Amino acid sequence: MYTAEDVLKEKDTEMITTPSDTKIKDAIKKMVDNKIGSILVTENNKIVGIWTERDFLRNSLLESFDINNDNVGKYMTRNITSAPYNASLYSLLDIFLGKRFRHLLIQKKDKYVGLLSMGDVIKANLNEKSKELKALNAIVSWEYYENWRFKKK
Repeated sequence: MYTAEDVLKEKDTEMITTPSDTKIKDAIKKMVDNKIGSILVTENNKIVGIWTERDFLRNSLLESFDINNDNVGKYMTRNITSAPYNASLYSLLDIFLGKRFRHLLIQKKDKYVGLLSMGDVIKANLNEKSKELKALNAIVSWEYYENWRFKKK
C-alpha cells in the first residue's frame, strides 16, 4: 500500500520556505515562481507556520491587510498539522477531507521531511487504483470467460 513516503519520493521536490519577516508580496511571488499553493514559514531555520492561498484570500478582506508592508508571519497559520511518513494514502485523504486542508506536512521522527498537497495525494491514489485495475483485468479477462467449456451430462 502506498504511503506518504512513497508519494514524496515520486514528487521529488524540496520544501519551499521563507522567513517569517518576508513581505507578503514577496512570499506570493515566490509561490507563483515555484508554482505552489503554499509556502512554509521559518524562524531561525525552524518551520513555525505555513502561508497558503487560503490565508491570502481570508486576510485580504481585512482593512489592516497590507500586501506590500505586512510580513507573512503576521497572518500565517501557526498550528501546523502533520502526518507520519508511513501514513497510508487513505489516512492522508481522511485528514485532507476531514479537516478540509489542502497542504499537509509529513514528519519522520522529529523532523519534517516533506509537504504534500491534496492534489499530490489524489494523483497517487488514482495511480494506485489504476494499477489495481490493470492487475484485476490481467487476472479476469474476457478471454478467460470465452474459453469456458460447459460439459453436458
